[in-house]
Amino acid sequence: MLEDVLYRVSYKLDGTPAAGDTYKRRRRALNAALEHAVAVGELPENPLQRIRRKRAGSNDVVDRRVLVNAVQARQLLTAVSYVGSWGRCRGRRLVAFYAVLYYAGLRPAEAVGLRLSDCHLPEKGWGTLTLRETRPVSGKQWTDSGERHDRRGLKAREASTDRPVPIPPVLVAILLGHLKEFGDAKEGRVFGNERGGVVGSSTYWRVWEEAREYGRPPGRVDSPLAGRPYDLRYACITRWLNAGVPIAEVARRVGNSPEVIHRRYNGCIDGHEEVANAQIARALEAEGDGSI
Repeated sequence: MLEDVLYRVSYKLDGTPAAGDTYKRRRRALNAALEHAVAVGELPENPLQRIRRKRAGSNDVVDRRVLVNAVQARQLLTAVSYVGSWGRCRGRRLVAFYAVLYYAGLRPAEAVGLRLSDCHLPEKGWGTLTLRETRPVSGKQWTDSGERHDRRGLKAREASTDRPVPIPPVLVAILLGHLKEFGDAKEGRVFGNERGGVVGSSTYWRVWEEAREYGRPPGRVDSPLAGRPYDLRYACITRWLNAGVPIAEVARRVGNSPEVIHRRYNGCIDGHEEVANAQIARALEAEGDGSI
């Protein structure tokens, strides 16, 4: 039975193989459930410990087709402002939300939990966002507080740690404009819905889908380009890597390990082949003419 369960968690609902990281996360959750069953006496031992299933290497790499350039990103952010009626401001409230994904590389759940007290927004120059918590959607029945959005620490970090992220002047200006127009939401959060509550994932997904219809040519709406809000984070990380920012620094800013950044974005970094060829050519010239 357990072997059948492991087989099923390695696939998505549509029958295609799940990403390597997804499989590992599901297996960890399954292991935690089995360990709890042992602790309460429902099982004599954890049967998962006796199964060592070999798994092919993860193919969970970023698809270059989802990445937007600077012009496309600005077009999409402008399109977001046109979503919804002017009175409700449904889209305009979220322009800065998507901007922090694209310019600072935040995860959507991190942007949802961002507080005004965590923002250093000077009138000129670079600012800083100090991330302290995420607000993922878990469902009321699964949270200790009874709220739909759980309160968690940053991904892959201790609960008490934070992550400062420098942000460029263009994002500082967008955030200042957002706060001037809408103010902060409940609990001092930067982003909120029309009632000041937490921005739901269904809300920012629907607005993004509508904005893509406004901001993309008719023939490109069905393309994978920026198909999800999360793709803005991918575009940000890729831009930093192509700008020459060291992988370790990119990893620190976005809350990943350098190994993950290297594995997932290796195919998105431009110019590395030309740089390597030039280095080899210089080495050959130093040794002679390179002929046999």
